[in-house]
Amino acid sequence: MWPKPPTMPRGQIVIVALEPPPPAPPEEKPAPKSAPAQTGVASWYGDEWQGRITASGKPFDVRKLIAAHRTLPLNSRVRVTNLETGRSVEVTIIDRGPYAEGRVIDLSKAAAMKLGMVKEGLAPVRIQSLPG
Repeated sequence: MWPKPPTMPRGQIVIVALEPPPPAPPEEKPAPKSAPAQTGVASWYGDEWQGRITASGKPFDVRKLIAAHRTLPLNSRVRVTNLETGRSVEVTIIDRGPYAEGRVIDLSKAAAMKLGMVKEGLAPVRIQSLPG
């Protein structure tokens, strides 16, 4: 036999939670460790994008080691190596792009400075996915 439901007071407002809010969607997982390296031309984007919201929902910051890539999972980490100088930097993918033909990655100004490519604007690079 079911228990008798409690009596509700008349003329009063009763607030009842129907169900908890749905869980937040999971963050995208980094690319697998065995993902092949990609080579191509890198460019950088800077001050005019400062503070704009990126595809990941995070604001763009020229001082952070971040980048845009067309297909790598958002929030994944990659090592970008300048093939002319051998210098490398680890960045987090937080945006989509580049949209200029022939380019494979757009770096923040801070990442471009680490690679020594700010003055030139473009550099041949290798992109390697990093584990979790």
